[in-house]
Amino acid sequence: MRIVSARAGTIPISSSMRNAYIDFSKMDCTVVALVSDMFVDGKPLVGYGFNSNGRYNATAILEERILPRLLNAPGEDLLDENGELSPEKAWSLMMRDEKPGGHGERSVAVGVMDMALHDLAAKAAGVPLYRWISDHYGDGDPDSDVFVYAAGGYYAPGKTLADLQAEMRGFLDGGYEVVKMKIGGAGLDEDLRRIEAVLQVLDGDGGRLMVDANGKFDLDTALEYGRAIDGYGLFWYEEAGDPLDYRLNAVLSESYANPVATGENLFSLQDARNLIRYGGMRPDRDFIQVDPALSYGLTEYRRVLDMLKRHGWSSRRCVPHGGHQFSLHIAAALKLGGNESYPGEFQPTGGFTDDAVITGGRVAPGDLPGIGLEGKADFHKVLRNLHS
Repeated sequence: MRIVSARAGTIPISSSMRNAYIDFSKMDCTVVALVSDMFVDGKPLVGYGFNSNGRYNATAILEERILPRLLNAPGEDLLDENGELSPEKAWSLMMRDEKPGGHGERSVAVGVMDMALHDLAAKAAGVPLYRWISDHYGDGDPDSDVFVYAAGGYYAPGKTLADLQAEMRGFLDGGYEVVKMKIGGAGLDEDLRRIEAVLQVLDGDGGRLMVDANGKFDLDTALEYGRAIDGYGLFWYEEAGDPLDYRLNAVLSESYANPVATGENLFSLQDARNLIRYGGMRPDRDFIQVDPALSYGLTEYRRVLDMLKRHGWSSRRCVPHGGHQFSLHIAAALKLGGNESYPGEFQPTGGFTDDAVITGGRVAPGDLPGIGLEGKADFHKVLRNLHS
């Protein structure tokens, strides 16, 4: 197989909502199409990639540095010993002449390409991505479905407690059993009222509710919130402070008995390893949320999983951020603890295939070859326009 052309673009995934740190009114993302010389049913095989929400597009980095390295490489340099496309070898080519550190937006650009390469490799094999990953990187026995939770509870102009409750009821009606809401965008007293309003919808079961501060708090505020919510017995308390403030996370974990979650804004093996070394994370209860699409792709994410295993962590403690098809396949293939979901948000990239059904808080990745983005009709139109 050879990659004969590549097309990248930037599309909006904006929304009027906000969390404790940012609003999403100008949110966008990078999309890419890798066109191969293989044909199926008279059409060229194409691999698609995009970046998760929360980080803006990295299209310029991709077009100016990452894509030229890939396209200028001899075709055989992208193949494994069996003559098949090797995303891992392609990853090394894309990272040539990049200095260590400075992961930021570069990790997003490489992550987009890594996604497209894995999509293309699985399509060439004619199998869904989760089966390809399981056969190549896992134990060959993937999970058939994956735990997913509904992320919402954002702040929005004029949004009342009744509106928040209605939103959460909608998630439950849609098949979800665990929901997540934002905190930190209001004062503690108001946030506690919001939490208690959602708990009413959940019949008082705090184990079905996650709260997310999106890195907003300093140490004193993180501890204050922790003391206030500890008695609710929440599923987790997410990203209380800056993702690189490992001391804050460690001190919080000393006093907050229930699970914490963090890692969606860590974009490399090195940053994730520092979290485990210095962040006070507890492998018996806490959760790691590294997002493969934002952190150099599945190739780097596998290194993160290997590191966690060496430090005594189960893959079931990993629940990626992002809420999309790529991480859903990874979760099923590598037996992670679940996957995020944003019902109806961050379109057209977010969410699962149009025919996906959430039952008992679980969803199957589907049987379409590759990631299955062809099963998201609106998004597939956008992707197809890149190369048609």
